[in-house]
Amino acid sequence: MSATSDTGVADVTATYCTRCGKLPDEADHTACVRWLAAEEPPRFCAQCARRMKVQVVPTGWSAECSRHGALSGGAGV
Repeated sequence: MSATSDTGVADVTATYCTRCGKLPDEADHTACVRWLAAEEPPRFCAQCARRMKVQVVPTGWSAECSRHGALSGGAGV
């Protein structure tokens, strides 16, 4: 999934939801905001909407996009 402008060029400024992988105007993200605020790890890359490899451990979580690298969060991570 990639956002494109009217000219067919990829929109590199698009920010995808890290929970559902959709653009902000494609869905109601109320549940996504609550879910992410509860310290849940992101499931999709905000830059490209690719599904990320996520690992959850007792001290936190890490998530990795194959194109954009890794993120981590939670206590002690």
